[in-house]
Amino acid sequence: LLLLLGATLLRPSGSSYQHPFYNGFYYNHMMNDKGDGHENVVYFSVAKLMVETPKDPVYSSSGANVTLPCHYHYEPEQEAKSKIRIKWSKLRDDYTKEQDVLVAIGKTQVAFGDFKGRASLRRNGRREASLVVSDLRLQDGGKYRCEVIDGLEDESNVVELRLQGVVFPYQPRRGQYQLNFAEAERACREQGAVVASFSQLLQAWREGLDWCNAGWLAGGSVQYPIARPREHCGRKDTPVGVRSYGYRHKDSEDHHAFCL
Repeated sequence: LLLLLGATLLRPSGSSYQHPFYNGFYYNHMMNDKGDGHENVVYFSVAKLMVETPKDPVYSSSGANVTLPCHYHYEPEQEAKSKIRIKWSKLRDDYTKEQDVLVAIGKTQVAFGDFKGRASLRRNGRREASLVVSDLRLQDGGKYRCEVIDGLEDESNVVELRLQGVVFPYQPRRGQYQLNFAEAERACREQGAVVASFSQLLQAWREGLDWCNAGWLAGGSVQYPIARPREHCGRKDTPVGVRSYGYRHKDSEDHHAFCL
């Protein structure tokens, strides 16, 4: 956010002279409103708050501890204008709402919901805002937003946490295609698991998972992995890969489930 400061400079109007960039500011001239031919010098701060997180996902596993890196700095370099506020939140798959994870101001930090007692900030280095989560649960996988607030400046970036595990298809005993989305979530929970994401199913396919029956994935899409094309499963001449029916109606349609 640009910081506007005003000061008066007396010099003849019409001069083409302009102050250069100096000491973290650009200088522009504006005529004042007194009609005396004098100008005001307006200083625009160009120091920008920058928040950095890894571009690649961070991998971990259920029950482990993980650090989600986050650092901030200013360009050009300057000191913080006020006490820094740091907020971590977890994004939903559809980005419609965020789940509060942790808020910190100075040395005070508060974790929320399922993250109470498990989430804290790591500040080993200057301007570090990394999040530490202990005793990871399967539902902790996903994208997290690291937000840094300095006065009126507010910048953020996102890091993805992927939990490694074994994706397995779940078919209820009562027969094929008997689960709507809510029932699929419940069935996975009963196995001590969660509904797998597309990226997790894709990785499982790369590792050899082959399953001809379509199942629910996190977010509501229905897909299935094929490693060996065959006639009774989409014909022999179709390519290998994760085949998709797209996003389906969560309440009125029934499928299998892919759990992790």
